[in-house]
Amino acid sequence: MDIRALRYFVAVAGTGHMTRAAEQLGIQQPPLSQQIKALERELGVLLFKRHPRGVALTDAGRLFQVEALRMLQDMDAMKQRMARVANGQAGTLAVGFTSSAAAHRFMPEALRAFRRAHPDVELQLREDNAAEVTEALAAGRLHCGLLRVPVARPEGLLFETLLREPVLVAMPSDHRFAVAAGKKSSRPLPLSKLCEEGIILVRRPGAPGLYAELLALCHAKGLRPRVVAEVDRMMTNLNLVAAGVGLSVVPASMTGVHAHAIAYTRLADGGQLDAPLTLVSRTEEDNLPAQHFAALLRKLAAKNPGS
Repeated sequence: MDIRALRYFVAVAGTGHMTRAAEQLGIQQPPLSQQIKALERELGVLLFKRHPRGVALTDAGRLFQVEALRMLQDMDAMKQRMARVANGQAGTLAVGFTSSAAAHRFMPEALRAFRRAHPDVELQLREDNAAEVTEALAAGRLHCGLLRVPVARPEGLLFETLLREPVLVAMPSDHRFAVAAGKKSSRPLPLSKLCEEGIILVRRPGAPGLYAELLALCHAKGLRPRVVAEVDRMMTNLNLVAAGVGLSVVPASMTGVHAHAIAYTRLADGGQLDAPLTLVSRTEEDNLPAQHFAALLRKLAAKNPGS
């Protein structure tokens, strides 16, 4: 059924007159009459009773008027929704993130700012480790992601460093290094001392990333770190540190985690070891909310380069 025929019918039903309806629609009266007759043939019912002063709705016509008005309203509402989708004001945005990226104050600030600017966009948030976030992006299950050091760089993905922050050593609060540091609160821990202890890593074995860089730094200095555990997520890492399993290094923004059970201190000779906050997106992303979100992240990061 032609949507134009519905509009013609509604105009005639509203005016009760073919000629006045034609003037309202900006068309000639004969074609309008032909369109109404064609609609009646298609439906198999008479919609109007013709009389010398105009037309009146039949019972079937009154029922059809209710349905026609509803269909036209739904069509107009759909057009408005699609217009909002077309300019990125509606739709869905699927964002993946690692727990350490989520711990940085930048992420909730960015999400709040995006919600204020795009309240009709449905946000779908998913927490995974860096490898899983990257794989989900490459497979098209996510629109963008926030992680630390990339562990893989599949073709078709763009990796942008938004911010950088130092890494800190995390240790049980009753560890001898923590007790010693407490006497001199700002004393950093030498890398050699860290390597004397069991170290917990957050990574897939053999994959690049922050912890691979830590191992490379140790080996470059002739140190042999003793790895006691490799886990998938930063929160698991800190749970193990709190339980006394070993020591680890974490982004500085994680210092609020298990504050009662974990002490955090600087790494004395960490060289260029730091924790970036990395935006991962698809190079040919056609999702406008994702484009708007990425632009917002870049803008906020540019305002807070030292965060």
